[in-house]
Formats: sequence, structure tokens, C-alpha cells
Amino acid sequence: MSEQNNNEHPGKSGGWFSRLRRPSARYSLGALLGIGFIVGVGFWGGFNTAMEATNTEKFCISCHEMYDNVYQEYKETIHYSNRTGVRAVCSDCHVPKDWTHKMIRKIQASREVWGKITGTIDTREKFEAKRLTLARREWARMKANDSRECRNCHSFESMNTEAQQQRARRQHDMAREDGMTCIDCHKGIAHHKPEGMTEEDEE
Repeated sequence: MSEQNNNEHPGKSGGWFSRLRRPSARYSLGALLGIGFIVGVGFWGGFNTAMEATNTEKFCISCHEMYDNVYQEYKETIHYSNRTGVRAVCSDCHVPKDWTHKMIRKIQASREVWGKITGTIDTREKFEAKRLTLARREWARMKANDSRECRNCHSFESMNTEAQQQRARRQHDMAREDGMTCIDCHKGIAHHKPEGMTEEDEE
């Protein structure tokens, strides 16, 4: 008799294990959504952590191409050491803060990774030979975005031009009137200017 009952109700003999093997549609959807949420949070957290890690000065100068060349120049500037103790690191000038533009910049940076792999600037001589090309590319990017990264710290609105030297005050007033942007005048503010610049580069 008991054998007959087991055959009539096979689910009872398996208990919860049987339900796990054949879950209802409602529980399956809930489990999938829960797992998807956990995986999504983990992926986003890992992705964002990786993005932030690549924005550190330590990461930027981990290759000798940057450490031996532009980093040494940057250490000579006011952006590295100044009376107020405020330091602008590589990413402050070269990586946008908002997510969309940051992702675009990171994708563009794949060219730099490729350059590292292929060794296009792995010696001082190769670096100097490509410096003007690299600088022009960065100047064009900054010109196109109205020196957005500069303006994270500097803006015409917050400048007290009365406290500036006469020449700087005059230049900033002219720049404001003519709709100029920071990089128009401040090439070479953090790195040496490349050899071979033309009049057009200086404009």
C-alpha cells in the first residue's frame, strides 16, 4: 500500500531536492534575477575599481616611457610642487571626470597600450621623435573640449585678475573676450614643448 502511495505522489518522496530539480517558473525567474543582480554588482564594482586604478599617478608612471620622460619634466612644475601643497596628478589633466568622456578617453588610450607593446617610444630618441605628434594629439583633444580638465580647477569666473601680474591680467581678459581656451596659451605648462613646433602650434 505504501509503495502504491509513493508512486502516486513521487514529489513527496524527493522533498525539497525534487523541487530544486524542477523549480516553478516564478522561483526560476526570481533566482535568475537575483543571480544577475549579484553578478552585475560584482562586475560593475570590479570594472570601476580597475578604472580608478588606471587613474593613479603610480599606474601612469609604472612604464619607463612615462617615468623617464614626461614625469621628470612634470616634477619641475608648479602642478607638482607649490606653496599651497595642491598637486595635480596625470589623470587630473589627461582623463575626464564624467563617466561618458572618461570611457571615450580610456578607449583612445588603447593606442598608447599598443605603443607600449610594440615599443614605438621605448627609448629617449624614439620618444623625442614622436613627441610633437603626441603633443599635437593632446592639444587638439583639449582644444576640442574647451580645456575641460583644466577647468576642473581653474575658471575665468573664479579668477581674481586684480591679484594677478599685469601681463597675466591683460592676457586673461583678452582670452575671455576672444573666447579662447586654456591650452591656446598654456602649452608647455606641465611638460617641455616639443622641438619643431610651428607658428600654428603656438597659436
